Amino acid sequence: MTAPHGRGLLHLAAALDQQAAFDAASYVGPAQLAERGGLDFVTLGDTFARPGPDALAVLSRVAPATRRIGLVPTVTTTHTEPFHVQAAVATLDWVSRGRAGWQLDVSTTEGEARLFGRRHAAPADALWREAGEIAEVAARLWDSWEDDAEIRDEATGRFVDRDKLHHVDFRGATFFVKGPSIVPRPPQGHPVRVVDATEGPARRVAARYADVALVRVVGPAQARAVRAELRDAAAKFGRDPDTLRVLGSLVVDLGDGERAAEPGHGGGGPRQTAQGPLYRGGPVDLAELIAAWHASEAVDGFHLAPVESHRDLERLVNGTVALLQHRGLFRTFYPGSTLREHLGLARPANQYAMTGGAS
Repeated sequence: MTAPHGRGLLHLAAALDQQAAFDAASYVGPAQLAERGGLDFVTLGDTFARPGPDALAVLSRVAPATRRIGLVPTVTTTHTEPFHVQAAVATLDWVSRGRAGWQLDVSTTEGEARLFGRRHAAPADALWREAGEIAEVAARLWDSWEDDAEIRDEATGRFVDRDKLHHVDFRGATFFVKGPSIVPRPPQGHPVRVVDATEGPARRVAARYADVALVRVVGPAQARAVRAELRDAAAKFGRDPDTLRVLGSLVVDLGDGERAAEPGHGGGGPRQTAQGPLYRGGPVDLAELIAAWHASEAVDGFHLAPVESHRDLERLVNGTVALLQHRGLFRTFYPGSTLREHLGLARPANQYAMTGGAS
């Protein structure tokens, strides 16, 4: 499906977060519903600051019950071992056959630090610098196996070609990783990295490392300015800015049926709340908002967080998304099988195979 008027394709994602839901099976139905709507990916938040299921483990349960939709858990980079984080995300990519993403986040409170007892809380800017280093070493570890490193030669008993395994020898400010990884290179090469780039300390990490940047903004002008800033910063880091997708994040309350958007919530922009920009109205007006922001190149798409998971996600898929599809603004089928293909992103080349890096 080609983009109308030469614009980039519209990308849509949804949050699966549910209050007090610890049964992984309760996330399967919503993920399947989002997949029926053709959404690029679903997210599941996670934090050490409150009780809740492990997002990566839950989406590993969702993976075999879905076939196309991307699966993006939040995995904090604070108080967790970078080597284990990258291996877990790579494993999700294998389990889902190339549909994994990873939303990076940090843990800033002393209460979270006390859960581990290794160090005290640190300022957000220091933690996001560390998160950037972890994003970097994760990419190196994913590349530490060349794609054809596994040989599985039963006649000789050789499982792997050691010449195609590479040590990364990465030293960050708070950690050191030698490598190689214990998991072969993921199907996508690099699982998709997602960063909420709303706050300043995270924006630099998003510009340098993210494939998808989420921004919580209340109007298209603000969104357009943040998108331009992120793309400019990406270019300064030597990236092609067209490899960065910027999605507006909205909390959506689609209520009990179709009605006009409440004042301050319609096409003029959502209203800022403690939970983030909130749209409260009907599925049709939400479709109008999405179409208008995308047409003005304010964003590449939207990440939508339902107020009531099952109710609002159903109205989002069967109402808003169906209307966008009817207008030719959003795809009606998945053109590929991996999350990178959904987002129009190429599979990265292996940096060690390219350079002939020493193992």
